[in-house]
Amino acid sequence: MKPFDDGRAANDEFQSSLGGTHRGELIRDLLRQRVRMPEPVPNYLKRPALTEKLTAAITPGSALLLEAPSGYGKTHALSAAFRETSRSPDTLRWLALTGQENDAGRLLALLEIALTPPGATSRPSGQQKASSNTDALALLLSDAHWSAPDRHSVLVIDNVGTVANPAAIALLQQLVENIPPGLALVMVSRKPLPFETHTFELEGRFNRVGADSLELTRLETFEFFHAAINRNQLTTVAVEHLYSLTEGWITPLGLYQRELDSTPESRLPIQETFSVERFLRDAVLIHLTPGQQRSLRIMAEMEIVSDELFLSLADAGCDHAFRPSAASESGIPLRPLPGRGRWFRLNPLLHDWLQTPALDESQERALKASRWFSDRHQFPEALRYALVSGSLEESVRIASEGSEALLIGQDTASLLRLRRSLPSGLLEKSARLKIVYGWVHAIGGQFRQARMLINDLDNGERPELAGRVDALRAFILRGEGSVDEALTVADRALQAEELSTQGQLVTQLVRSSALCAAGKFGDAREANRIAARLAREAGDAGSEVLAVYAHARIELGKGSLKHAEQLLRTGLDTAMNESSRPARVGETRLQLNLVMVLWHQGRQAEADRLLVTCIRHAEQTRDLGLLLAMALRVLICRTQNRMDDAFAWIGRAERTMQSWQVDESVYVPVLEALKISGWLTLGQTDTAAQAMERLKPWREVNCVPEMFPMMPGMLQCLQARIELARGDDIKAADTVRNIRDNGGETLPFGLDLYSRLLESVLSWRQKGPSAAQKILTATIAMAGEEHYISPFAELRGELQELLEKTWPQLPDTLFVDAIGRLYGLTDMKEQASLAEPISDREQGVLELIAQGLSNQDIADRLHISLHTVKTHARRINAKLEVKSRTQAIVRARELGLL
Repeated sequence: MKPFDDGRAANDEFQSSLGGTHRGELIRDLLRQRVRMPEPVPNYLKRPALTEKLTAAITPGSALLLEAPSGYGKTHALSAAFRETSRSPDTLRWLALTGQENDAGRLLALLEIALTPPGATSRPSGQQKASSNTDALALLLSDAHWSAPDRHSVLVIDNVGTVANPAAIALLQQLVENIPPGLALVMVSRKPLPFETHTFELEGRFNRVGADSLELTRLETFEFFHAAINRNQLTTVAVEHLYSLTEGWITPLGLYQRELDSTPESRLPIQETFSVERFLRDAVLIHLTPGQQRSLRIMAEMEIVSDELFLSLADAGCDHAFRPSAASESGIPLRPLPGRGRWFRLNPLLHDWLQTPALDESQERALKASRWFSDRHQFPEALRYALVSGSLEESVRIASEGSEALLIGQDTASLLRLRRSLPSGLLEKSARLKIVYGWVHAIGGQFRQARMLINDLDNGERPELAGRVDALRAFILRGEGSVDEALTVADRALQAEELSTQGQLVTQLVRSSALCAAGKFGDAREANRIAARLAREAGDAGSEVLAVYAHARIELGKGSLKHAEQLLRTGLDTAMNESSRPARVGETRLQLNLVMVLWHQGRQAEADRLLVTCIRHAEQTRDLGLLLAMALRVLICRTQNRMDDAFAWIGRAERTMQSWQVDESVYVPVLEALKISGWLTLGQTDTAAQAMERLKPWREVNCVPEMFPMMPGMLQCLQARIELARGDDIKAADTVRNIRDNGGETLPFGLDLYSRLLESVLSWRQKGPSAAQKILTATIAMAGEEHYISPFAELRGELQELLEKTWPQLPDTLFVDAIGRLYGLTDMKEQASLAEPISDREQGVLELIAQGLSNQDIADRLHISLHTVKTHARRINAKLEVKSRTQAIVRARELGLL
């Protein structure tokens, strides 16, 4: 028997466009089975934010494109959104395309089935014939059923990327152009649409949701593996690593979860599990030609890659047309770097997997890459790949020629790797290399090692080096927290005639940081202006980034969060516009301070996502900014009441700093302060006090770390919190007074807020709610201008009861509303602070008492007996915990009952 050709049968049916003979009617019945919604995925993670975003974008008369590489859960997210919003099946048509829909006739057959109104039958053969596919589609779309805007019907076309035939593409384009007002169109694809959509976007008729919205967030990843954590199969550190490695790529995470469920007794790394490896092979490589596969593996040898860099490395075995930009558009998870034009990076999981096994001649390509970057004066990247190539000669040449650029780039990891490879005695013989590596160790927080390298250069025998040595010494002193001494040495360095422009620039940045720490914001800004001018004159974009970073730090010290955010975002945009080079550590510092601004303002979701990238980049380059990144992660975890995670991050930071041989003075006060705050949150006051005692040496020298300029004041605040927890209000009051007296007018804004909030708690304990409310209201007004909410998050334990009692009297502002959400007070009743609420009848009596009416007058007014009024009055006094009518009125006003 001759096999049935379903594709040809459908073609025969539609060869005259909705007319024609009876052939293919059976295929129509088969195709009709294709128009149905996918089955739900078992244990699918509910994602309310994504569901809301998708449903908001699906509106009648418009099109939505879900575009992301394979494995980002496009289909399941969409079908889950429809189920969770209880969309009626009669209003939804779901069409999943296959490779066979490259034939325009077959595609039209499916569209005709999908676009047939509910209850209607397909057009009889020979009726409403059209001369072409486009005319036939126009007839379908002109049906009166789809013209009513209140229909709210949806047509989903899945796997749009499989359509490559120009005639079939033309039908899809026509569909987008002519969506009827009663129909919403949703297209799902791994690739961009093969036709222009900008006109529809400008008209507001086209939306796009990409991989950045579909990938799991960090918190969703933790929720996804919640059961595995409870079974002790995964630790929170392991889940953190999974998120960092996959960046929320949901299918590999889902496959790994199934592996954990099926083999609970053993656990492999995610990239080594069978199902994940098979997915990567099937989703990425199986559809590529051998030349494209080799091209992709060569791209994976670079941390980030551009078309130009790839073409300089590609060999005869590569498909030269399959460059990074083309690979990204073909559905490979190769994401363009924001604002960097044609620079791309692979998903970290895929990046690691593609590098095993290594391709032949990989070291030769690394050397080519090094010279490519070197020719463009991008020395940090040039050194990195020179070390990968194993060429010591090339590495030393780059370190010598580009030493200052390397320092600005702050790729400490590459420079330290080079030091281990240097020939014995070379460092001791070269004064220039000693200064270079003095900077390297200082940037990495290894101040003792930096001092050892320059000690013999500071004996006056090399006067031409005096300015450079003083510049480095000033940097070391500032890093150690010695503000006044750093300023003295920096001023001396700037007087040296032989100090280079780069040296002057860094020294001015040191002065700016030290002056900011001293609260001299005007002088700090002037030093920062000089540094920015020097950077512009030198044409050094990396230095300009650092100048912007320093300016933002000044604004943070002043409490100008909005201005700081504007500076940081402008600095990031400026750096990104220099699209001919990869990112530098200066940009990571900008991002870190942006995270700090977001955390201060309570914008944790934004901070959370940005912090993942910062941590990964800081670890790769061995940037000391990692300490700040991990500290911010601790603060976010603590704000979310995830104390186990907070302490895990503290432990991870401690181990990292020790393995990096960072001086204890850099990280111990920071991490101990975080521990103290965590123990206070958990009510472990004695443990917190013991830790504070261990910090006594640092407190006595008044060390002001470069990245944590508020540290001395914050340690005093923690001391006051310990004294409050112990009930020693007198000592706590003295400690808070000392904070304000020592800081004076130069007290950093955040510390000012923190100390005022502690002062309000002390006033509440010593003088009552009225006095405390006055201080609290003034502090809220100060913080509200910049939405500076982090001190309120820090002091939840101390402020909770006071805020509950004073909540009704606080002004009705957006900031107060945010505080209410933080403390769980937004839905609190006016009398929620009472042990027993005032009843409606008692409320009426209370209001008449406040008007000065006697008990008899109240009885007459309410038409009740005098005995009943007296009973109500006694109960009111008992509930308000007062003894007289006058006290009842005062207390009721405090609680907002009047």
